[in-house]
Amino acid sequence: MTVGYRCARWAGVAVAAAAACLLLPGGASAQDPAKPTPIRAAYVPVATWLPAWVALDKGIFAKHGLDVTLTPIQNLSLLPGTVGRQFEFAASTPTDLIKAVASGLDVVASAGEAIEVKSNPTTQVIVRKDGGIKTIQDLKGKTIAAPTLGAVIHVATLYWLKKNGVDPASIRAVEVPFPNMGDQLKAGNVDAVEALEPFAGALLAAGHVSLGDPLLSAGDEVLFPFWISDGAWARANRPVIKAWIDALTEAETDMKANPGDARAILAKYSHLPPDVVARVPLPTYRFTIKPDELGVWIDVLKGLGQLSAAIDKSKIVVTAP
Repeated sequence: MTVGYRCARWAGVAVAAAAACLLLPGGASAQDPAKPTPIRAAYVPVATWLPAWVALDKGIFAKHGLDVTLTPIQNLSLLPGTVGRQFEFAASTPTDLIKAVASGLDVVASAGEAIEVKSNPTTQVIVRKDGGIKTIQDLKGKTIAAPTLGAVIHVATLYWLKKNGVDPASIRAVEVPFPNMGDQLKAGNVDAVEALEPFAGALLAAGHVSLGDPLLSAGDEVLFPFWISDGAWARANRPVIKAWIDALTEAETDMKANPGDARAILAKYSHLPPDVVARVPLPTYRFTIKPDELGVWIDVLKGLGQLSAAIDKSKIVVTAP
């Protein structure tokens, strides 16, 4: 990418931002500690993104030379098309990124955020205690509530069904926002819901039953949400990506040392009730990211017939040097 093109994208922004367009040999952006690099990032108001909120509120981003503006959004699937124009970093999931790349967008994974592990699951397929559904095989012919039909949780559920001998086409999926899933399940409008914490915990506390974590059908430890960037921007700004990862890593250390502060920041950004904030489990964070972690999800999408384009996993990750 030429210097002129990159600087044009910042036209009309403050001089401090324009300084970020100066390139060092090898394409890295010049970072002057006295002139922090302006960064716009989009997040979803759930606990997954807590390290970024802590890094902002505690001055950790600023310590690493970043002037960060955070913007809340509700639909992750819309974000791949915004990086490079509205945001430098945006929240995403493996299926959203892979499908965006398959459609021709130059979008890459630039930093990790959370992984799903058996010891700390964040997602559950939940059914009514009295609904007669005991196993994943019992979902054949049933109606399942999904947050978004094309998103990673529902893709994982379909893959889980297929691995257990259930034709994914045999179930009926409907989109239901996480906060409304409990009412729909209780009313019998759906037979199962794909729930994420803290909603999953609330449903289980109400007496409903989990069939398991669909994400773990892809492996014992799988990539879940992470950060994406415009490909051209990422390739020219690896030192900025390193500063971003370093700041998130320091923020997680601070969260462990000061859990009360972390929960207060979680309440501020998530707008959850205090009693929910006090008990919501935090995900397992990991801010590095590797091509093989996305390769797992490429295989999942191919196995479901949802991906026909050839995707090179090594080219869709551009992260810190």
